[in-house]
Amino acid sequence: MKSASFTFDRRLYELLQEEGRSRFTTRELRDAYAKRLDGMTFRIGDVRRYVYEQIRRMLRMGWVVLDEERRSRGQVYHLLPIPAHLQLELIDNGFENSHKTACEPEQEPSAFDNSAVPQPSVDADQHLEALLKEIRLDFLASMGEAERYKLLLDDMPHLRDKVEGEYLEARDRSSRLLGHLRAIEKTLKTLASAR
Repeated sequence: MKSASFTFDRRLYELLQEEGRSRFTTRELRDAYAKRLDGMTFRIGDVRRYVYEQIRRMLRMGWVVLDEERRSRGQVYHLLPIPAHLQLELIDNGFENSHKTACEPEQEPSAFDNSAVPQPSVDADQHLEALLKEIRLDFLASMGEAERYKLLLDDMPHLRDKVEGEYLEARDRSSRLLGHLRAIEKTLKTLASAR
C-alpha cells in the first residue's frame, strides 16, 4: 500500500502514548484533552466534536478499532500500532486551528453588505480537493470492507446470519460515498469550466 501523509494533533498523539491509553472512550479522551488546553476558553462540546472527528479519522486509517461490544453511548475504542503505510505529521494547536475555521463563518460580512468581496475560487478549489482526497480514502476503505465481508460470506456461508448486516452496511456506505465523490468531482469540473 502507498504511504499516506496523515496530519495529526500533537497533544492528542501524546495523550495516546500515555500508559493505559490503549483503550478509551470519546469522553475519556475529550476530558484528558481538555485538561491540556491550559488558559484557553472553550466549550466542552467543541472539544468533544473535535476529538470525535480525530477518532473517526483514526478509525478510517486502521489505527483504532471499535470494541466488539457496540454501544450507542460510551463506545470503547482500541488503539492499534500506527499502520505501516501512514506517515504521521504532528501539528500543534490542532483544536485551536479547527476551532478558528469553524468560527470564521460568523465573522464574515453578511450577504447584504455591499462591500463584501467574494472569496477567490482558489480557496473553494483547495477545499474541494482536500474533501475529494478524504472522501476517496473513505470510499476505498469502505469498498475494501464490503469486499472482505463478501469474501468471508463466500468462504464461510455459516457466518451469514452474523455478518450479512455488516456487509450490507459497508456496501451501502460505499454507494453513498461514491455519490459524494461524484458530486465533488462534478463541482470541480463546473468551477474549472466557468473560468
